This record gives sequence, structure tokens and C-alpha cells, in this order.
Amino acid sequence: MIQENLHEVEKIIEKCKTGCSRIQQNDVKLVAVTKNHDIYAMREAIDAGVTAIGENRIQEAIEKNATLERNVEWHLIGHLQTNKVKQAVKIFDLIHSVDSEKLAVELDKAAEKIHKVQDVLVQVNLAREESKFGIYRENLPDLLAKIDNLGNLRLCGFMCIAPNYEKVEDCRPLFHEMYEIFQEAKEIAFKTANIKYLSMGMTHDYRIAIEEGANIVRVGTAIFGQRQY
Repeated sequence: MIQENLHEVEKIIEKCKTGCSRIQQNDVKLVAVTKNHDIYAMREAIDAGVTAIGENRIQEAIEKNATLERNVEWHLIGHLQTNKVKQAVKIFDLIHSVDSEKLAVELDKAAEKIHKVQDVLVQVNLAREESKFGIYRENLPDLLAKIDNLGNLRLCGFMCIAPNYEKVEDCRPLFHEMYEIFQEAKEIAFKTANIKYLSMGMTHDYRIAIEEGANIVRVGTAIFGQRQY
């Protein structure tokens, strides 16, 4: 079932890419969200073609990383507390959820200790939802400048989560605005940043996200089914 679901998601991604001129190099990275799915489901997905997995919780990722026995990219897509950064930099290839200067500084320190340059995305809370993490747009320039001056972080782009609108089409203006921010950042003369990723869209709204320029989508339920809590 996982293999069939994955191939259906891949077909939808290809269809959405075809109609979107915004996607650079005609590429969209699929991050399979494996939160609360067991190691066997993860292996099945990877063996079926998944190359990147997304985890929300550090402890769950540590346990899975120790037993997965597969070569795959690890993406942290959930909120990261500063007391977990040492563990995070040891596991994750890309951290999507940097949302403060304090967190950036702690990540930089932890990465330096293991001689790593950690790739990160800045999470932006465009809808200003109090229930979600992410920096507000007006505070974004200061955070980008800060990250660009930290020697062991590499800014690679942005992540956002749309509100759970009753009508999914209502996500479109927010995704459109996020794409504009992404494009504007590409024009900034950063010292070390490599702005290449725009992570937005989940199972219910990834089609619209791709149409509006996302080149990373985070899909779990459409691949694995409902999570087992």
C-alpha cells in the first residue's frame, strides 16, 4: 500500500510541476513525513523510492536513526528547542524550523563543536498564528543577517505552514507571498547563504504549494495513511 500511495503522490507532483513555471530546474523534493510511523513503514517507503524523510521530534528521530539501516536524508520539520540542538545537528541534514536568533546561535555553537556546517531553513509565520511557530515577516531581515554571520550555519531558504483553512484554496495567497519572499532573498548579497529551498505544502495542500513555487513538500498521510498514536 505504501508503494502504491507513494507512486500516486509522485504522479501528482509531476503533474503540478508541469504547470508551474516558477519551479527552478523543474525539481520538487518530496520529504516523506514519518512521525509516529514505525521503522518498517519507513524502510518500505525508502525501498520504494523515498530519498528524504521528515521527523518532528528529536527523541523519535534518534531511536529511528539507530535502527533504520537505510541511507536517506534526514529533515527536521518540527519545532526545535534550544536544549535539543546538540542532538539535532548530529542527525539532520536540513533543519526547516529556525525561527529565532537565539536558536540560530545555539545551532551554530553545536555544529562548530562537531566540525559541521548545518544547512537550515527559516520558518516564517506569515499568517501570524499564535498556535504556530515561525518568525513574523517584519523580523525576517534581522534573522537572515544574523544567520549569514554564523560560520557553521548555511541558510538554504524558507519553510512555512499554512493555516488549516476550511477551503484549501485559501492557502494560495499565503503560498504566493512566501514565494515572493523566497525570490527577494535570492537577490540579497549574502556571504554564505545558498537560497535554494522553499518548503511548503503538506498532504492536504501540497498541490497548491507546488503550483505557487514550493520545491520541497512534506507529505505523510498521503503516503503512510493515518498516524498510529
